[in-house]
Amino acid sequence: MRRKLIAGNWKMNGSLAANTVLLNELKDGLREAKSSVAVCVPAPYLAQCQAALAGTAIAWGAQDVSVHEAGAYTGEISGAMLADFACTYAIVGHSERRSYHGETSEIVAKKAERALKSGLTPIVCVGESLEDREAGRTDTVVGEQIDAVLGLLGPADLAKIVIAYEPVWAIGTGKTATPQMAQDVHAMLRARLAAKNPAAAETVQILYGGSMKPDNAGELLAMADIDGGLIGGASLKAADFLAIIRAA
Repeated sequence: MRRKLIAGNWKMNGSLAANTVLLNELKDGLREAKSSVAVCVPAPYLAQCQAALAGTAIAWGAQDVSVHEAGAYTGEISGAMLADFACTYAIVGHSERRSYHGETSEIVAKKAERALKSGLTPIVCVGESLEDREAGRTDTVVGEQIDAVLGLLGPADLAKIVIAYEPVWAIGTGKTATPQMAQDVHAMLRARLAAKNPAAAETVQILYGGSMKPDNAGELLAMADIDGGLIGGASLKAADFLAIIRAA
């Protein structure tokens, strides 16, 4: 059985004061968890998370990582820097990075590789737009995105990644992907993994990132190939995030 992973993505939200309240509520409410739990926070708050969460069941991570090891890259954050703050995870290829910052699948693959070389677990995000979904291109688009990663990483490294499927069309739009729709894409992703490394396909966690909330988490997490969630807005509310963790 793959252990479930519930990872919060705070996006560009938070403050020192608000984070203290949220983290304390999460720690108080998470005495025992049958799933793995993490928060991926804005880089300025990594030190705060390290201080608050060290020794707890909650891991922490970043929302991006540079493809570069070091050097004259103003504004970039290297994997080694994230490792300095004892990060476990780094999100790469989130739909907002792809859309707003022009990140290609090739760049995302290189970021995943860099994260691994820095001792981090990359959470590799893939997903299709509404236009792609309605045109029946989901498997093609999502398949090409994950293939860029599968083509760059060796079989052994593939066992060390996490994948997150985020149907862009179902995030904040009022549209929803049914659990079966999500499961179908997760199964396709696992099949792609299996073609490269059958053993890794059995162990790699594939998270759902399409607006998982307390009221739909249980049904989504019951699907055979949905191994957890990459949680956006609900991760900023302790009660909601804890409810999703309990569902896992």
